[in-house]
Amino acid sequence: MPIHTYKPTTPSHRGASVSTFEEITRAKPERSLVKGFKAAAGRNSAGRITVRHRGGGQSRLFRCIDFKRDKLNISAKVAAIEYDPNRSARIALLQYVDGERRYILAPVGLVVGTTLVAGPDAEPSVGNMLPLARIPLGMQVHNIELQPGRGGQLVRGAGLAATLMSREGEYANVRLPSGEVRRINVKCRATIGQVGNLDHASFSYGKAGHSRWLGIRPTVRGRAMNPVDHPMGGGEGKSTGGHPRSPWGQYAKGMKTRHPHGKSERFIISRRK
Repeated sequence: MPIHTYKPTTPSHRGASVSTFEEITRAKPERSLVKGFKAAAGRNSAGRITVRHRGGGQSRLFRCIDFKRDKLNISAKVAAIEYDPNRSARIALLQYVDGERRYILAPVGLVVGTTLVAGPDAEPSVGNMLPLARIPLGMQVHNIELQPGRGGQLVRGAGLAATLMSREGEYANVRLPSGEVRRINVKCRATIGQVGNLDHASFSYGKAGHSRWLGIRPTVRGRAMNPVDHPMGGGEGKSTGGHPRSPWGQYAKGMKTRHPHGKSERFIISRRK
């Protein structure tokens, strides 16, 4: 997917780049598959901020994505490839033979008119969803379930793909994009192919205002604060502030934060690099 760069007519355009959106075939979303979306601004269900520096941004509609693909053995044709402001990947609108429409993540190589099927008897081709027990070894997959029937939870970002390494009994070894090798039940399903929009990580916003459109607020450096506000604050001149850490003293580099006895520890074969 090509990247569009601007002429340096303004300081913000110098170095800025965006997608050309050549793969998009439909501008407006399917009305029956969208609903209102109220940004959480980094707050949890109790109203407390759990992710800092979030808020504002452009208003958007939420596209309901079918991560479960529970219409088994019913063929669907790709009606359109659309832009989704809520995720980095593109989405594909499926038109089933019974008239129902659903959105899925659009993998690389999926074009309008392609026929897709989800189920254990489907062909292992791009866009089809099968159990890990029926997918050939060495194939790239995305939208992977962690529990059978729950819907895809892993590998859903733009350009990501996991590799099915091997199968041992009722578990399959899957190498995730981070390099981690994880055991997943062979009854769990995954979609064939790599998530589209490969150049998403290559875009340059060019100005701070672009981040504000996305709901990302400014971040003040800890060493620029006072000692009462941050462990790295204070000092004469530009002091280093000691080891990088969060405002609450949690070390930021080199310290393991994963619980050593978590429930999913036994499913991890090899750590990420």
